[in-house]
Formats: sequence, C-alpha cells, structure tokens
Amino acid sequence: MEIKSKVLVIGGTGYLGKRLVKASLGQGHETYVLYRPEIGVDIEKVQLILSFKEQGAHLVQGSFNDQRSLVDAVKLVDVVICAVSGVHIRSHQILLQLKLVDAIKEAGNVKVDNLYEYMINRLFFL
Repeated sequence: MEIKSKVLVIGGTGYLGKRLVKASLGQGHETYVLYRPEIGVDIEKVQLILSFKEQGAHLVQGSFNDQRSLVDAVKLVDVVICAVSGVHIRSHQILLQLKLVDAIKEAGNVKVDNLYEYMINRLFFL
C-alpha cells in the first residue's frame, strides 16, 4: 500500500504553485492550500482557490505576516512546499522563507532532512 502524505502548498495560486497543488491532488495526497485573507480582491485567484476546494483540497487561511497562522497550517501536515515568488526583491523573499522555516521548527512535526538543513545553513549563516 502506497503511503500518502498531508501536503501544504504555500503560493498555490502562482504559476508553479497551481501545478504543484494539482499534482499533489492527482497523486492522492491530502492537500492543503494556504491562502491570504486579502486574496478576495483578486477574482481569478478566488476562482482558482475555489476550484482547488472542489477538487478536494483543504483551504487554510494564513499569511507570512501572521506567524501563528503559519505554525497552525504547518501543524496540519507532514510535507510543506513553498512556491512563493513574485515581484519582491530577493532579500524580502529570503526573509519570508526564514519565517516559514521558523514556523516549521516551532510546529515540530515536519521532518527537515539533512540536505535542506545544510543548504539553509550555507545560505544564511556563513
């Protein structure tokens, strides 16, 4: 019997993210999509989020501006995929990723493999 994961996709409405959500659902994983509260102003993203729900995804409201919401979302799953991108400058993206790493550490239920830990240490702490 194949083991299925509980997968959280952050950035699920973007170019790569929507493909990751569809692939996760297609593989039969219990899939969670983090969406921001302010997404309501973008009708295309709202429609995409609703289509994910219709396909069986769980919608989780959260934001990088609300660390508690990130931790709570991470506690629901055992795999976290971050596909956040955009027009932000690189240093801002790095800060967002560090917030997610902190949430993963605080939640304590997602295994961070040694390669990932090595990469984080090389990128941010050298």
